Amino acid sequence: MFRCRKLTAPLIIPAHKAEGMGDEFMRWRRFLQDQGGQDLVEYSLLLAFVCLAGAATFIAMGTTIGSIWTLANNRLASANCTSNCSGS
Repeated sequence: MFRCRKLTAPLIIPAHKAEGMGDEFMRWRRFLQDQGGQDLVEYSLLLAFVCLAGAATFIAMGTTIGSIWTLANNRLASANCTSNCSGS
């Protein structure tokens, strides 16, 4: 009923044989099939994205927090002047 297809591993030529053949195509093929370090690249890109998003958030929050402090300072200064500035 169902036909099972046998799965085979991709052709990976050992380094000493590929260099011995002198065939540039075989070296490129081995390089493209090698997935060692792929996780490191993915995690590095994810970390870079998180850092950029955090920096953008802090920059946006910095201006907002600065305006809140300026507003609070102005209100405290005006409240201080109305209570202590007895007309002189």
